[in-house]
Amino acid sequence: MKKLINAVDSVLEESLSGFARAHSDIIQFNQQPHFVSRKNKSENKVALISGGGAGHEPLHTGLVGKGMLDAACPGQVFTSPTPDQMMMAAQTVEAGAGVLFIVKNYAGDVMNFEIAAEMLDCPHETVLVNDDVSLPKDHSTGRRGVAGTLIVEKIVGAAAEAGADLATCKKLGDKVVNATASMGLALTSCTVPALGQPTFDITDNEVEMGVGIHGERGREIMNLTTADELVQILAKAIDEDLQPAKGQRVLLHVNGFGATPLMELYLVYDIAAHFFEERGIEIVRSLVGNYTTSLDMAGCSITLTLMDDEMLQYWDAPVHTAALRWGI
Repeated sequence: MKKLINAVDSVLEESLSGFARAHSDIIQFNQQPHFVSRKNKSENKVALISGGGAGHEPLHTGLVGKGMLDAACPGQVFTSPTPDQMMMAAQTVEAGAGVLFIVKNYAGDVMNFEIAAEMLDCPHETVLVNDDVSLPKDHSTGRRGVAGTLIVEKIVGAAAEAGADLATCKKLGDKVVNATASMGLALTSCTVPALGQPTFDITDNEVEMGVGIHGERGREIMNLTTADELVQILAKAIDEDLQPAKGQRVLLHVNGFGATPLMELYLVYDIAAHFFEERGIEIVRSLVGNYTTSLDMAGCSITLTLMDDEMLQYWDAPVHTAALRWGI
């Protein structure tokens, strides 16, 4: 294993320290327990808090700032944050209008956010993101929350910034989740520093189709083929799940897992865009890049969100975070 680290047990704190130095105009870093919060606390606004294991950067810490999250709680690599992180973060950023937790559907994240919520003495709600269509709807633990989480955080974050109350933010978040579907593929595994070796074995001629963002195995291993054929599989699964009507406006997000160059991600976007446009679907917004990563995994995911006027308005609203910024 070759990585730019000093020690496995210090990599997260040192990374967060560097992140805080680089973006000291936007965020502040609380060391014990670890969480990142907006530097300038808002008043009388619903506070949005998310989090999860490190290794997915810029999700979630890179999305803290004006128009998105008020705080993010990073756990160790691919490990859920603890309830005390969430409690302290909530107490720090709660601004008189309640707290909305945005949680990816992974057992540890769900359990620990629930524990933290039970201990809060302010109004609170939770939006559970479960956009990964590589798993069936009736899967025993539900579908995983993956790259669609960013879409939820941006749209609901803008609503909260505009003064929407807690019930409205919760309802909007659930609407975005229900309108969003994602699926990814891996060309290589990822290497967790504490493990020191790839999470799973995959040959140079294989693709893990439907992979999770922690390196979880996908729905099948298949032979490597052309980008056209691989993207068609992802896009078809999303299309069959969401069943967008002809003329439906959508946001198309192509997300890299950390080790795939933008040249390839834009190629994937072009193929996916052709797929949906040929079916009469109108792509009105796009996002391409590494936003929900899996450390050093090569691969990508595609996310489609069915948009309406309200969601478009909030997507376009100003945002100023380390990883996403426009309109400021």
